[in-house]
Amino acid sequence: MARISKSQLEKLQKKYKTDAAIGELFGITRQAVHQLRTKYGIDPVAQKHAARNQEIVTLFKNGTSGTKIADKYKLSVSQTYRIINDGTAAKKGTKKK
Repeated sequence: MARISKSQLEKLQKKYKTDAAIGELFGITRQAVHQLRTKYGIDPVAQKHAARNQEIVTLFKNGTSGTKIADKYKLSVSQTYRIINDGTAAKKGTKKK
């Protein structure tokens, strides 16, 4: 596994945001970066996902297809529809448990 210090990983996370991007930079998998984050006790960048998820729900409500949204955000179609379903359920007050 790559030698990345805690402070270095925190700086990389602010710049690159995703484990996959950091892993690509060092030639390791995103899972390896995730293991390092877990080892060092560093939380993922969740705030970015909340804003992105809200944009996805809004685009879908405005008539954009799930496939086009998935391509735009580089997500799988199933992941896109999970975000849409979770986002619309949360707004209706019937959030899944």
